[in-house]
Amino acid sequence: MDKKQVFVLEIMDNQKNTWQGQLRWIQGQKESSFRSVLELLHLVDSAINRGNAQEGESEEADKNLWERQ
Repeated sequence: MDKKQVFVLEIMDNQKNTWQGQLRWIQGQKESSFRSVLELLHLVDSAINRGNAQEGESEEADKNLWERQ
């Protein structure tokens, strides 16, 4: 069964027809900035995949997304 994931989204600006801001992933205790809606969706997707992955499974690229400030 999939685990529920909770995010806090803060839109700080809207430039070039897209959003910029901060995303906090509550269960993963991670926070990252994003520069576009596409980056935002990629962060959410990576968190959901990591949150539902078996213990020990992790993608290095997705981990780096959440470490970027």
